[in-house]
Amino acid sequence: MVGMTDPLVEEAGKKAAIAWVAVAGGPAYALWCLPQDGRLHVVLGPGEQSAPGLAEAGSATVTLRGDHGGAVATYPAAVERIGPQDERWASVAVTMAGKRLNAPGTAEALAARWADECVLLALSPAGEPVPRGDASERAEVRPTPAANATRKPFRLHRVRRR
Repeated sequence: MVGMTDPLVEEAGKKAAIAWVAVAGGPAYALWCLPQDGRLHVVLGPGEQSAPGLAEAGSATVTLRGDHGGAVATYPAAVERIGPQDERWASVAVTMAGKRLNAPGTAEALAARWADECVLLALSPAGEPVPRGDASERAEVRPTPAANATRKPFRLHRVRRR
């Protein structure tokens, strides 16, 4: 069993429900996860969450948040695929399926669907946490086609200024 060695990473990992995961310096994606056995487990695939390149990656960068929502720890992680034939599959997949919000059917049925259609990954700490940068920790805004110019609101009557 690989454990989280840094006390800050270990404590933040125990409470993690969401982790921001980045692959090869790309953008970080918020993924819901299950902390178990010193690892974070995520499921990717159709009908679940998406993180391009994570399923094929050997390593990733994980950022965990604190009690007040801000980033607390960022660390390198080894990415390991857990297949249905793996002995850990039963305990991890069924536990994770039971914690999946708005899941259709039973946890066992969801875990069976994941075995057929999805990928279950274990993210194990693989080094010391990355030193904190500047205080803002602000990421660059990603370009999106959703940004539209806003119109002035329609006014039926004139509004007087006081």
